[in-house]
Amino acid sequence: MKATILDLRRRMGEVLKALDRNEPVTILYRGRPKGILYPMPGPKREERPITEEKIFGMWKDREDMKDVAAYVRRLRQGRLRRFGLLGNELAANSSARRRKD
Repeated sequence: MKATILDLRRRMGEVLKALDRNEPVTILYRGRPKGILYPMPGPKREERPITEEKIFGMWKDREDMKDVAAYVRRLRQGRLRRFGLLGNELAANSSARRRKD
């Protein structure tokens, strides 16, 4: 496969697929070859579901995260209190600001 510098920026997925097929990629600059990318030798990484990754489910035993929406709401409360905004006050203040402008 031949790829220009622009191809490397905009079509990197196709370049990587060519390397996955063990196909060397010639890099062109202003139509002239500047270099060649060769695929790395070695075994391919096997595809497996994300649920089999070690990090998946690492917080499954945490009681405070059983209800994810409530957990995120609690995290955001501190930030909203800092600015003096909670719940409907946030919407009221933003609409009041729009009216002033």
